[in-house]
Amino acid sequence: MQNRPLEKQKKPGEHGADNFNCSACHDTEFILYKNDDGYDVARPCDCRERNAWKRRFKNSMIPDEFTNANFENFQRNSSTQESMYQSAFDYLKLFKVEKDSEGRKKKIIPPNNFGFVAVFGEQRLKELPSSERPSVKQRHNNFGIGKTHLQISLAKRLIKDGFNAVVVSDVVFMEQLMQAKKISDEGESYNQLLRNVLNADVLLWDDIGKVNWTEARERMYYTIINERYRMQRPIVFNSNEDRGTLAEKIGYAAASRLIGQADGFLLETEGADWRLKKGAKAHV
Repeated sequence: MQNRPLEKQKKPGEHGADNFNCSACHDTEFILYKNDDGYDVARPCDCRERNAWKRRFKNSMIPDEFTNANFENFQRNSSTQESMYQSAFDYLKLFKVEKDSEGRKKKIIPPNNFGFVAVFGEQRLKELPSSERPSVKQRHNNFGIGKTHLQISLAKRLIKDGFNAVVVSDVVFMEQLMQAKKISDEGESYNQLLRNVLNADVLLWDDIGKVNWTEARERMYYTIINERYRMQRPIVFNSNEDRGTLAEKIGYAAASRLIGQADGFLLETEGADWRLKKGAKAHV
């Protein structure tokens, strides 16, 4: 940073100085001082990492309804939820931030994906005779058991530790991609969406396989999953489909990479729907 020109910092009492979020660096994120040789140099302000965390959180696109989700308020009311909770912590341990001999930080990112899928998929449920669906749904429910809550909590912890995480919801994201391809901007909008999900340290894909299958969407799934597989960048995902029906929804090639890369971190989940319980209590 030696001899690098920086924006002049205003001193307390000067016009506009009271409007800064950080009184130490006046929002430049660097503190200016003179070294032993008399050169103007700068060191990072204490607010720099704090602001970086805020930017990572803002760029993560975490849905508003999960703003307060964390590990502490995740409800573990069943053995399945206990396993989900423990798996998330075991997965978190694979991510590390180390320092080299010069004090520079290096992120250690595992290639492993981490996923929750259903025991009995939604697509398979829909194919049953209508008279059989309620009983099968009750036995093998995969909705409202905390999959998204727990994985958002994981994403938040990774963001706090310095990793860039991006959260996408399947139906909304696939629609955005399809619409972006139709825009006459020489592919700029489409490529920007792709860059966001391909370059993130961790991609969290919520409810993958929810959108209706089309050949074009299957190609989209394959493009993203295969590219992250090639770069050895992890995908954290959850689905209301089982292994078989998920492959039918996103394509067998994409599913092979997505599920195959989740070695040791793929859980088949089912349990009571807490949303229905919450609704029932509200009407008591």
